[in-house]
Amino acid sequence: MKQARAARTRQALVQAAAAEFDRKGYDGASLTRISRTAGLSMGALTFHFASKQQLAEAVCAEGEEITRAVVQRMVGAGEPALRAAVALTLALVALLEDEARVRAAARLARERRAEQPDGWTELWAPVLRERLRSASPHELGGDVDPAAVATLCLLLVRGAETTAREHALTCGTPAQDVIGQFSDVWRLVLKGVSAAPGTGSGRTGERRVIPRPSRSG
Repeated sequence: MKQARAARTRQALVQAAAAEFDRKGYDGASLTRISRTAGLSMGALTFHFASKQQLAEAVCAEGEEITRAVVQRMVGAGEPALRAAVALTLALVALLEDEARVRAAARLARERRAEQPDGWTELWAPVLRERLRSASPHELGGDVDPAAVATLCLLLVRGAETTAREHALTCGTPAQDVIGQFSDVWRLVLKGVSAAPGTGSGRTGERRVIPRPSRSG
C-alpha cells in the first residue's frame, strides 16, 4: 500500500512538473507551483525529488520513454521511406499535441543544448535522416535532397511543439487538431517533393502518403 501510494505521489509530481516546465522552461519553473498543482506539500515534493534538476530529469525520462516507444513502433511498420518519414513526423506531432511530458522533454532538451546534445530530438531525427537517405527515385524527385526533406521534418516537428504550447498557454487546453494542420502542410509540400504519380494532385494520392496516426496509450 505504501509503495503504491508513493508511486501515485511521484507520478502526480512528474505530471505537475511536466506542465510547469512546458509552460515556463527550466529557469522559470517554480517548485512551489509544482507542489501546489499536484496538491501536495513541499515536504512531499522534496522527499521524492531533492532538487528541481532531479524533477526535470524525471520528466525528461518519461517524455523520452514515450517518444522512444512511438519511434520504435513507426520504424517497425515497414513503410516506404517517404511515407515512413511523413508518418513518423505526424506521430510526433500527435505526441506533442497530447502529452505535456513530451513537450516538456523537448523544451528542456533544447534549453540544455549548450551543455549536452538535444536528447529528445536525437531519439527520432537520425531515424528520419536514415530512412530518407534510403528513398527510391520513385518516392523523391531526382533533384530533391533527402537531407533537405529531413530538415523540413525537423522544422515541422518544432513548429508543432510551439503551436501546441502557445495554445495551451492562451487557452489552457491542448491545441485543436494540430495533426490536421500539419497534415495539410504535408499535402502542400508533397506536391513539390514526391515523384509518385498522383501524389499531391488529389485526395487519393494524398491519403496514400499521409496516414493519420492513431493516438498512443
